[in-house]
Amino acid sequence: MLEKLIVFVEEYSMEAALEQLLPRILGMVESQIIRFQCKDDLLKKAPERLRGYASWLPDTWRILVLVDRDDDRCVELKARLESIATAAGLLTKTASGKGQRFQVVNRIAIEELEAWFFGDWPAVQAAYPRVPATVPQRAGFRDPDAIAGGTWETLERVLKQSGYFSTGLRKLEVARSVARHMDPNRNRSRSFQAFAGAVAAALV
Repeated sequence: MLEKLIVFVEEYSMEAALEQLLPRILGMVESQIIRFQCKDDLLKKAPERLRGYASWLPDTWRILVLVDRDDDRCVELKARLESIATAAGLLTKTASGKGQRFQVVNRIAIEELEAWFFGDWPAVQAAYPRVPATVPQRAGFRDPDAIAGGTWETLERVLKQSGYFSTGLRKLEVARSVARHMDPNRNRSRSFQAFAGAVAAALV
C-alpha cells in the first residue's frame, strides 16, 4: 500500500494545481511536490535526485515525474525519462513486469497544464463565471489536448474576451483558482487521465 508519493514538476503553476488536486486523488496518502525551475532544469537535475532516492526509497513510496511535452516528440521524451530513472537504479512502471513493484512513473502532459483546464471547463467557469459554457463544444476546443496555437495562449485569449486578465494571463493565479474547483473524475483531457491513472497505479 502506498504511503507517500513524490512528484517532480517543472514549474510553479503545475505545483500550485497539484497542491489542490493530489489530496482529492490520494485521500489520506501523503504527497510531496518537488518543483524545478523549468523543464531543462528538471531533466538536468533528475538523474542526481533519483540516484539519491534509489539508495533508500522505501517499498511503500513512489515517484511520479511529470513534464510538459512542449515541442518535444512524446516518444523520445518518454524514452529519455525512462533512461534517466533506469540509470539511477530505479524500476519504472513501463519497465516493470506484471506484478512487479515499480518505483517511478513517468508521465507527459500533452502540450501544457492548461489543457487540463480545458478538460474540466466547469472548473474554469466556477473560477471565472463570465466565460461561456459553450467553449468545449466549439470547433478546435473539443479535444483539450489538441488545441492549436498553445493552450495557455488560447486560455488567455478566452479569458480576455470574457473580461479577465486584460494585461496578460497570470498563470500561477489561474492554476490555483481553477484547480480549486477541478473534479478529477470529469476531466476530458487524455493527458490528465493518464496522470490520474499513474497516481491510481501508484496507490496499489
